[in-house]
Amino acid sequence: MPKSPLHVLHDAGQSIWLDYIDRSLVRGGELSARIERDALTGMTSNPTIFEKALTDSDAYDDQLAAAPASHTSWELFEMIATDDVRDACDVFRETYETSGHADGFVSIEVSPAAAHDVEETLAEARRLWTLVDRPNVMIKVPGTRDGAIAARRLIADGINVNITLLFALDAYADVIEAYMGGLEDRVRTGQSVDRVASVASFFVSRVDTEVDKRIDARVGSVSSADTERLRALRGRIAIANAKLAYALFQERFSGPRWQTLAAHGARVQRPLWASTSTKNPAYRDVMYVEALIGPDTVDTMPPQTIEAFRDHGIVARTVDAEVDDARRAIADLEALGIPLASVTDKLLVDGLASFQKSFDGLLERLEQKVVG
Repeated sequence: MPKSPLHVLHDAGQSIWLDYIDRSLVRGGELSARIERDALTGMTSNPTIFEKALTDSDAYDDQLAAAPASHTSWELFEMIATDDVRDACDVFRETYETSGHADGFVSIEVSPAAAHDVEETLAEARRLWTLVDRPNVMIKVPGTRDGAIAARRLIADGINVNITLLFALDAYADVIEAYMGGLEDRVRTGQSVDRVASVASFFVSRVDTEVDKRIDARVGSVSSADTERLRALRGRIAIANAKLAYALFQERFSGPRWQTLAAHGARVQRPLWASTSTKNPAYRDVMYVEALIGPDTVDTMPPQTIEAFRDHGIVARTVDAEVDDARRAIADLEALGIPLASVTDKLLVDGLASFQKSFDGLLERLEQKVVG
């Protein structure tokens, strides 16, 4: 049987993770089938995904009905979420072992409300790590300044961390520093680093959604020449931003400092491309996947993007191609009055707010199911 584009993508050095979870998928055998069919090697979850799973399924009703009456909605969420993630970790356990503990991870996220509170993030992350109790779970921590501080301490504890909601290169640099610093903290105290894993989740398509909106708002107030320059940047900045993130990854995970850690068995913190579904129907539906293919990367895709790539995705090493063009595109955007920093700052705030809204909706839905 010929390989599908997904298997070719995996062979190119990019791990394919499913950006979705629900109980029937995990327990009904579909996830195992997808691992074989689609070369899946991991899974991510977030409050929005769990809200959808709870709303669309009655698979949780029996467990919720049997839960202690004293459980708060937050405790109910942790109960069902950690059960699902634990089961998914078990499904991916073979991948984890056969990859030499380099892949096969399943992510679960701390509350978005803890994004600017180091101690609360640490408490939630450690609790989730203990509750899931699997070596291939990753705890998702938002990529705020406080999140990066917490991530270093979690890495030093030996906890796998997925640092999420990254949009800006400066924030990504802080995350890389947190990972390497946490590993160095372990080495200094004589602890092993060969089983500690981390990914840095860099969000992609949302950048174009915001940039394109700002471009459209400016085209009526600039010269015709600048209008053409602005229009030429539509749909290009998200990929350019991610390519510069990969260039930063290549730079930081080389040289004497990293080589010292690698000599102790440390693994690179892989960039993970998130938000790679195409939001604008005018763009190719797999453009954000095709443009960011390369070794030591992860792409977490929702089911519809996986299906599209399986059908017509094209695989070529692209993530470190035309990097100078990427720099020029961002420089042109800023010269035309749209600072990328203002875009990425807004996207982080919006992302946290969106996850918090989903989390609040999830807790409300849990209360309704228990009362109902």
